[in-house]
Amino acid sequence: MTWEHFNGNPLLVGIMPQQHPEVLQTASALAARLGAPLVCAYVDEASYLVEWDPDRSAHRLSRHPDADDDMQALSADLTAKVQSTLEALAPGGKIPEWSFRTLTGDPARALGQLAAEVDAPIIIVGTPERGFTHRLSEALNGSVGTWLSHHQSRPVLVVPYRKPAHEDRG
Repeated sequence: MTWEHFNGNPLLVGIMPQQHPEVLQTASALAARLGAPLVCAYVDEASYLVEWDPDRSAHRLSRHPDADDDMQALSADLTAKVQSTLEALAPGGKIPEWSFRTLTGDPARALGQLAAEVDAPIIIVGTPERGFTHRLSEALNGSVGTWLSHHQSRPVLVVPYRKPAHEDRG
């Protein structure tokens, strides 16, 4: 695959609250080097469809109604965090063009579907955080990076969590 293949197509990066910063840093650096825009996507696993409408993909009440206010606040927080992170990575420089999307459902499938929709040449995700609850969640739900690498044809860049294991305790 040549570098020209990336021009015009956005790189897709999966983001989440409390995510280690290396994911967005790596995605931003790669986007800047390739001259590609970023699509930052957060997947809300707690949302679900209450009615399916084939003409519109989903009913207007497809999300749990109580989650709308929380989701708007979380989306605003994540959008601000992406903006501030990108600005901090390129002080006085040019930040990559970027957009933010909120998706619902299974994170791996939602990211794979969005990658197909925007024709992203690569999907960038992070490794799970360390700790018992994160290991339990991965055991029950599976790894997003692993699922993506096995079930769709786009390259997947899994950015490792770089904090040394001895610094995790506390």
